[in-house]
Amino acid sequence: MRHRLRESNLKNLTKPGIYADGDGLFLRVRAGGSRQWFFIYRRGTVRRELGLGGYGQGTAPVSLALARQKAEAIRDKLARGLDPAAERKPARVVTFRDCMDELLAAKAPEWKNDKHRAQWEMTLREYAKPLHDLPVAEIAMGDVKACILPHWAERPETADRLRSRILAVIDYAIAHEWRAAGNPARWRGLLDKVMPARRKLERGHHAALAYAAVPEMMGALRESTGCAARAVEFLTLTAARSGEVRGATFSEIDLRARTWTVPADRMKAGKPHVVPLCDRALAIIEARRQRATCALIFEGAVADRPLSDTALTKALRLASPDKAATVHGMRSAFRDWCGDIAGAPREIAEAALAHEIGNAVEAAYRRSTALEKRRELMQAWSDYCSP
Repeated sequence: MRHRLRESNLKNLTKPGIYADGDGLFLRVRAGGSRQWFFIYRRGTVRRELGLGGYGQGTAPVSLALARQKAEAIRDKLARGLDPAAERKPARVVTFRDCMDELLAAKAPEWKNDKHRAQWEMTLREYAKPLHDLPVAEIAMGDVKACILPHWAERPETADRLRSRILAVIDYAIAHEWRAAGNPARWRGLLDKVMPARRKLERGHHAALAYAAVPEMMGALRESTGCAARAVEFLTLTAARSGEVRGATFSEIDLRARTWTVPADRMKAGKPHVVPLCDRALAIIEARRQRATCALIFEGAVADRPLSDTALTKALRLASPDKAATVHGMRSAFRDWCGDIAGAPREIAEAALAHEIGNAVEAAYRRSTALEKRRELMQAWSDYCSP
């Protein structure tokens, strides 16, 4: 039975308790005198209670007539199979930060090393901060442009990495259906129409020491007894990358085979690379072994930690006649020497640099035949580099 209560009697209800108007509508009277309307219904075995406002109090008092209108609206929804309580819950607002945190967690198994992880996290947490609190569904191209524009002229490479990582976060949101629109961080056909020309973002070449100056540089390195100098010398003789050398351990060296096997997790291509070692490279390893206090061949100032890339750069520039030379540029010096002086076959020179050439069948065949040819090439390079 409905409409049990009367407006004329409600003001006189002072005894604490619950008074029914019928079919789910109730008025609760509290000890302090306050009165609140509420509606009770069940969904299966679950009892739910919805507040409908206070009677005769507050800035929006709910009269008996209005409470009955609200109750009738709830009954109508229940009759149509809807859950009024679920409808009252505000939809989750997924922000850029929410997507960013989930993406970083999802990518955790993919990081090549701690540096790779730290670069992603720093770029998104610091440079993408203007986007953090925005609902990912509402981010527009102008928001992305405003975020990356401050870095565009001074740090173009950083700006492009920031854009690509923002792109990845928003793609993650689209994949989870948290965003219906397209990706506003897309370059082609979108940001390229409103940002400076793409050529301003292209990576420049690492400054390389001319191969003719390498013997002079190697002579200066040998005059130094520092670990960083030995690491730069070893890097030059093996044409390896900085991270490959700095993380090298004695267990990766096979003295009998005269090789150094760089594991996949330190290689740019994600595949193990076998480096034939010349006489001087083996001598450097033996000298470092006699001073070793841990598994690292080139240990840094902090125990059990490798040298920093900055330490290698400093050692190189102290020894180099060209003070703009970079550590990575030593690979270019080796490659130029291969073509100009040694006349080495292209596939052998590229294999020495761990570059992919041809298809998988070619690569498998060359892997079995190129090691000795590379050994001859690396010994010739060592002879050339000797001061």
